[in-house]
Amino acid sequence: MREMICINCPMGCRLTVDDSNLQDIKVTGNICPRGVIYAKNEITSPKRMVTGSVKVAGGNIAMVSVKTREAIPKHLIFDSLELLKDVVLQAPVHIGDVVIADVCGCGVDIIATKEITKA
Repeated sequence: MREMICINCPMGCRLTVDDSNLQDIKVTGNICPRGVIYAKNEITSPKRMVTGSVKVAGGNIAMVSVKTREAIPKHLIFDSLELLKDVVLQAPVHIGDVVIADVCGCGVDIIATKEITKA
């Protein structure tokens, strides 16, 4: 048995998860169905959104915030952050611009989350 708090909505349900049989994971304590999906995914294939920032050359500000377009496998978080260290974008930068395509081969892009104009 595991206990976790669902983070899919503001309710923050306290979930109890019986994962003794991974083919039949049982979840209790959820108010909405998203809690079951969250718990099963967290047990079988945990994923997280990754956020960070990268340098911008020639922009009105020197850094731009970035994030993964969707959650990536948890074990790739540090590798994806390591790739961001050496990225330098040229201004202008637009929201949604792809900063790194298919990060770590997982099929998810890292994108810009802010508009940066030329200096």
